[in-house]
Amino acid sequence: MLSQTKKSKIFVLDTNVILHDYTCIYQFQDNDVILPITVLEELDKFKRGNDLINFQAREFTRLLDEIVGDELFNGGKSLGQGKGKLRIETGKPFSDELKASFKEDIPDHRILAIADYISKSYPKRKSVLITKDINLRMKAKSLGIQAEDYKTDQVTDEHILDKTVTTFDNFDDSLIDRLYNQGSFAKDDVKKDFNPEANECFIFRGSSSSALARYDNKSERIYRVEKNSAYGIKPRNAEQTFSLNMLMDPEIRLMALTGKAGTGKTLLALAAAIEQHRQYEQILLARPIVALSNRDIGYLPGDASEKISPYMQPLFDNLAVIKHTFNPRSNEYQLIEEMVKEEKLNITPLAYIRGRSLSNAFFIIDEAQNLTPHEIKTIITRAGEGTKMVFTGDLQQIDSPYLDMKSNGLAYMTDRMRNQELFAHINLLKGERSYLAELAATLL
Repeated sequence: MLSQTKKSKIFVLDTNVILHDYTCIYQFQDNDVILPITVLEELDKFKRGNDLINFQAREFTRLLDEIVGDELFNGGKSLGQGKGKLRIETGKPFSDELKASFKEDIPDHRILAIADYISKSYPKRKSVLITKDINLRMKAKSLGIQAEDYKTDQVTDEHILDKTVTTFDNFDDSLIDRLYNQGSFAKDDVKKDFNPEANECFIFRGSSSSALARYDNKSERIYRVEKNSAYGIKPRNAEQTFSLNMLMDPEIRLMALTGKAGTGKTLLALAAAIEQHRQYEQILLARPIVALSNRDIGYLPGDASEKISPYMQPLFDNLAVIKHTFNPRSNEYQLIEEMVKEEKLNITPLAYIRGRSLSNAFFIIDEAQNLTPHEIKTIITRAGEGTKMVFTGDLQQIDSPYLDMKSNGLAYMTDRMRNQELFAHINLLKGERSYLAELAATLL
């Protein structure tokens, strides 16, 4: 049995925590971890499949196999130096209060029964149910069971992706002239205590002129950003201009493009990739498949390719926009056709990319707000030499029921990577799809 007097806490884990981060059992310091037997039952249902959630289930099963032993069911097994113990807890009877409150015998309620049993068995220690399911947290609290979200990989500032381009009004006209005539000036010329982040972008407005600029922390200088197009796509606002500038910069290997629907995130990334097709062996576009309304893709008709086609259609739509800027007989149009035919430009579900080593590729990951921090890490660590990765997403459209503003992988990556020389982030504000789309994104 676990110690009755130990001052550390006892954490009871829900299935969704493991599917969010299969290494979670090692993230609770010296506290003990309880794994309900019901969780193992549920994980067994997720082990088969090609989605990232299936990968998490399989990896946790392998991890658990490495630490297997009789102690897991009797007193708990140590998770290592400075860590607590892990114990698998078998099913427990429902208390009278639980029976009266929740009539159904479902996995969530069986996990509640175990959490209730643990809290009553160890009254001298704080026991907490850890789940990413807000409804289960509410159910637990109604029974007097402490419950919390999994917070290990949450960002502290949920507005990290809301950061906009910094604008300087009444800026020194002579410095703006220097940007146009010489191309750059030292950051200290702005003011002595001016400390911008790597690749931070600025709009300088003087009395008679203005300029777009970007900070390079290697040279500690601020350089002018020119308005250039990419494969027929022209930037329509300052944020799009900055985005294309950094998408075309070979020194920036990792980018986050955020913003509401219709701001041009995916279109700009794809246009920049095709513009630079000679620099990369392959252009890859991928997105996670997140079924809406709790309906799995299995209910869709057709074979595997036909089932996933609706999820990939937005990427094909962006490709069509670029193609239609050219005459079908033009070399530019034919180049795209050839790249698709020869699979040098490949649109695919993200699950089909996992496990590959991606060298000298331009990799665009769409809808990245639906990825967990661990999934983002898994993807980035596949990057080989010469690869550039661009993650796009809208935090107002998180479809995963277990992710939010603080726990999604796109916010986590941006928070951890900010101020790195090879990383850049632009938040696109203005919708350019249409006035109707912009109005809907703002008001609805």
